[in-house]
Amino acid sequence: MIGGRLLRIGAGAASLLGAATVERLRGTPAEGSQLPRRLRITLERLGPTFVKFGQTLSLRRDLLPDTWLAELRRLQDHVAPFPGAEARHAVEVALGRPVEQVFGAFETEPMAAASIAQVHRARLPDGRAVIVKIRRPGIRVQIDRDMHALVGIGRLILVLAPRLQRYQPLRIVDEIWANLRKEADFRQEARSIRRFGEAFRGWPGLNIPDVIDDLYAEAVLVQEMSGGLGIGHPSIDGPRLAQVLIDAYLHQFFVVGFFHGDPHPGNLFVMPDGRLCFHDFGLVGYLDGRTRRSLALYLQAFVNKDAAWMLDAAVDLGLLGEPIDRPAFIRGIEEILSDYAALPLKDWSLAEAVLRVARLGSGENFVVPHNLVVLMRALYLVESALRTLDPEFKVLDTLLARGGEMMEGVLRGDAAASAFTRLKTEAALTAQDLPGMIATWLHRAQREGGGPLLLMRREGLESLEAHLDRTGNRLALAMIALGIYVAASLLMLHSAGPRVFGDLPLLALFGYALALWLSFRLVRAVARSGRL
Repeated sequence: MIGGRLLRIGAGAASLLGAATVERLRGTPAEGSQLPRRLRITLERLGPTFVKFGQTLSLRRDLLPDTWLAELRRLQDHVAPFPGAEARHAVEVALGRPVEQVFGAFETEPMAAASIAQVHRARLPDGRAVIVKIRRPGIRVQIDRDMHALVGIGRLILVLAPRLQRYQPLRIVDEIWANLRKEADFRQEARSIRRFGEAFRGWPGLNIPDVIDDLYAEAVLVQEMSGGLGIGHPSIDGPRLAQVLIDAYLHQFFVVGFFHGDPHPGNLFVMPDGRLCFHDFGLVGYLDGRTRRSLALYLQAFVNKDAAWMLDAAVDLGLLGEPIDRPAFIRGIEEILSDYAALPLKDWSLAEAVLRVARLGSGENFVVPHNLVVLMRALYLVESALRTLDPEFKVLDTLLARGGEMMEGVLRGDAAASAFTRLKTEAALTAQDLPGMIATWLHRAQREGGGPLLLMRREGLESLEAHLDRTGNRLALAMIALGIYVAASLLMLHSAGPRVFGDLPLLALFGYALALWLSFRLVRAVARSGRL
């Protein structure tokens, strides 16, 4: 049973890590190929962990061709719900109380079931409607077991096809594994929900259903229930909600540095009061200050159609790794910009531009980190949602109009204010300490009995000095050993001094022994340093 499962895992993993990239390396077209469909079917047969793995891999627009991505996005969680009795038991174990003490009512039949968890409706004792997200029993153990097997198969694939190393498949597997474990820990999701709630507190057009205090744990999450219409429903005010959505994401990208990474239509809906509601915070992305600044620069370079600036911003953003062939990459970016110049502004796509730049070259510069993978997915989904809400929505034009103030703060205002504040603080501290420093310097000069004493210190010279000392000692040791070898050879040649073992000069033997000992010490010292 175990052997058969490992064989099936090996087949699925081999296809997953190798088939798409081998096809790209060979230059054969993906269109019409049966490999993507066979891979999807194999992953579904392997079980929940591999379904989630394939769904996560479908984010990698930077790695896989569009045909493979489209097929992986068709992966469905064909998982039967686990019994209501098990769900009740999981709630009681996680929250440490009987279900009757936690809820006024709890529906044992789930409203939805997936590979990681299933969701039940419930009502709190005060009457509030909530949803209860319960982790599938044993899923953490199954994730770790299956991913361990997948890592082993990945290593075997790299031995058989070392050219795939440029795509860093083991790093990708490790990233997906880490994210699956995060997704299976509902405390992470609860913190994300709370953080988003704080970031958008007071926003009139947006709603984030809150987590219920003290009713979340690693395996259970209780959240306010909210519902409404899908973003494609004809009765909603699409243009207004498009502005709400773009404002929300600009705030996440350039102010909060923390964003919802999965804004597909199933996770966005419109409440009866007209507010846009976000759902499912299992996938989130992070952008530090440097990345937010690089993203703003990339956007400005894209708008200004400056290929060299776009290349520099792409390297700073982490889309491309150095060293790079600048002239070739600039030509590639100029071709991308030329393509966009022929399109109406409403069809321009920042997400597509980011992806096309990331795919430039033959793979040697492939370094896209996970946070940028999530960013590219979020950009694609946001642009798709915006066009669903308003087909005439000019994404790039609106980004500039609505995001100018936020990007201005990232590029100049906030950063400059912070740097200037630090400069003022450091200058004040230096001014405060300067009289004492001068007095100490003059006192030392007087004590030495000479004029003013100026000391200069160069950082890093200590290690250089130590290295030169070791090199000099080794040279001296080598010269001494060589001299003893020559002296011993002369003594042996002239048979000088007392003899042992018949005709062997004692002084010559002693010289050879001493020279060999010195040679051994020299060789051991070089071996320990690791350098000849």
